[in-house]
Amino acid sequence: MSQFVTPAANTDSASDRLQALGLALPELRDNPYYVHHRTVGPSIYISGQLPYKDGWLLGQGTVGRDVELETARSLARHAALNCLAAAVQAVGDLDRVRIVQMLVFVASAPDFGEQSQVANAASELLIEVLGENGRHARTAIGVAGLPLNTPVEIQMVCTAV
Repeated sequence: MSQFVTPAANTDSASDRLQALGLALPELRDNPYYVHHRTVGPSIYISGQLPYKDGWLLGQGTVGRDVELETARSLARHAALNCLAAAVQAVGDLDRVRIVQMLVFVASAPDFGEQSQVANAASELLIEVLGENGRHARTAIGVAGLPLNTPVEIQMVCTAV
């Protein structure tokens, strides 16, 4: 993937751009302990999403030790896709989603310093799909561990447009 992302033509809908990438928003399973999103005023807070696909966690381990950078980037894209699904639950339409902030947690070895490269993959997806509405403030954080031994977890704050 190139360092700079050029979103598809502005005449396409976000759903069309998502489909052109060969992707679809997943169905998020309910959890008895938390909700996938909470709306407060104009802000939508998306719970931390893991790289699940069809109910399966796509990877486990620590980036820089047992998970390669490119694998972690792919997992970050899946986690971001799950965040988009939660945002659509909140606003009803992908074209109404604007990303405000993204926090990317990367379970990484102490000497791994490329958390931002993992986060870039999620940022690229958001911009490819949402265009300017996908540009966001961002933090990438290396952590000792994440739930279910997943390498990546992403949390977002969005708003409806």
